Amino acid sequence: MFERFQRTLIVNYVIGSGLAVFGVGGVFIFQTLELSRQEMLLLLTIMLGSGVVMITSELLLYRRHIRPIRQFFTTEFSTMDELTSAFDQASRFPILTVQRILGPHLFGLSIPAIGVTTVCIYNDWINLPYRLIGLAAIGAVMIAVLHALIEYFLTVRSVEPLLVYMKERHYELYHQPVQTTYQSFSVRTKLLISMLITGVFPILLFMLASSVQLSTSTRIDTYWNWAFIILIIIIGIAVLCSFLLYDNIKRPIGFLTSGIEQMESGQLQKIENPYLDEFARLIGGFNQMVETVNKREQENAQLLDSLFILFAATLDARDPYTAGHSERVAMYSVELARALSLSSTQIDLLNKSALLHDIGKIGIRDDVLLKEGKLTDEEFSKIQEHPTIGIHILSQIHLPTSLQPILAGVRSHHERIDGKGYPDRLSEENIPLFGRIMAIADAYDAMTSDRPYRSGMPIEKALSILESGRGTQWDAEFVDLFVQLRREAISA
Repeated sequence: MFERFQRTLIVNYVIGSGLAVFGVGGVFIFQTLELSRQEMLLLLTIMLGSGVVMITSELLLYRRHIRPIRQFFTTEFSTMDELTSAFDQASRFPILTVQRILGPHLFGLSIPAIGVTTVCIYNDWINLPYRLIGLAAIGAVMIAVLHALIEYFLTVRSVEPLLVYMKERHYELYHQPVQTTYQSFSVRTKLLISMLITGVFPILLFMLASSVQLSTSTRIDTYWNWAFIILIIIIGIAVLCSFLLYDNIKRPIGFLTSGIEQMESGQLQKIENPYLDEFARLIGGFNQMVETVNKREQENAQLLDSLFILFAATLDARDPYTAGHSERVAMYSVELARALSLSSTQIDLLNKSALLHDIGKIGIRDDVLLKEGKLTDEEFSKIQEHPTIGIHILSQIHLPTSLQPILAGVRSHHERIDGKGYPDRLSEENIPLFGRIMAIADAYDAMTSDRPYRSGMPIEKALSILESGRGTQWDAEFVDLFVQLRREAISA
């Protein structure tokens, strides 16, 4: 990959140099000036000699710039610092290319060529006016900037596969994304510079060539006054067009960025697509992705809800006399949660937690769990283990972070406000919210449901027991609200 990258840079350099130096520069000199054959050969020799100095200077800079990247690809094992250094250098390579072009262009090609040409004019080896030396200096700067711009965009494209490989390599070795301190130019800056150069360069080149043609005219000062005004107007138009073009690109990119940020926060929403160009397909693809993800989310949510109900039904099948208990506890818990104005997310988690609140009873022996008579102290201590058994069972599933809150309800639905509950003897506000809600729902359903050894007690009696235990066994505020809801349901 590294060798291919270097070959690509060489091709880019040949293309950039050919277009800027020998293309524009050569045409500018040999087509604008009236030169004899001997003068053309002498100028061509000066250009080739200065070109050798320029290329030598660029090669020395290139070897220094490429060293960290070369070290990464030629070393069998790279440390994290070496890899990060190579990635930073590769990220900077396009702007380093600009530095590598401008410096040698100006100090290796232009200044030596202008100096030698001045000597040739002084010795009458070339018949040209001295004022053309100043125009040549302006032309040299223009050609250097054009060459740097071409090389910059070609290098940006060439370095992309290298950066992708380095990112993958860093993650493979260190299991974390590579961190870089380098910040590239914004799209707005790139557009502004590009529009200024591409908009102004042809006109400035034409003006410069015209000035050379008029170099013997007495009206050259008047020409340059007019040319300066035209140049200012062209620069203004180029800046305006670059901002308009940037705004045209920025808006759809902004929509996509906003959509991605919403997706990261869990909000899967389509974005408006009023475009008819390439952005129409890009935003259409994003919306299609959102639609697909939403559909999968709905399917997964339905499957998850079905699994929770299945778990509850499996537990109820273990003890047919308590069939429907988990679903009723979930129903009462949700009813109380809505009255407490909990969020829809909390209510959904509470419902799931209530459906699984007795899942730990799967681990209790039948002779204890299904015993119809009074339990011994040892048997009751076994029953008290079901919250911790439930947590152990659910921990084997490796619940995602979004479902972790259901564990608190499963573990704490038998805790008491006075601290005499189990398994952790928590008290008051230390008992998780889900545990305090489910404790009331669980106790109410247990009291009002029929058992083989007794009938369910009347609703009013169960509500009176809840009221008598408010502030000691159950949360007082929650009991008052639950009792109110039940009595309203009875009278309705």
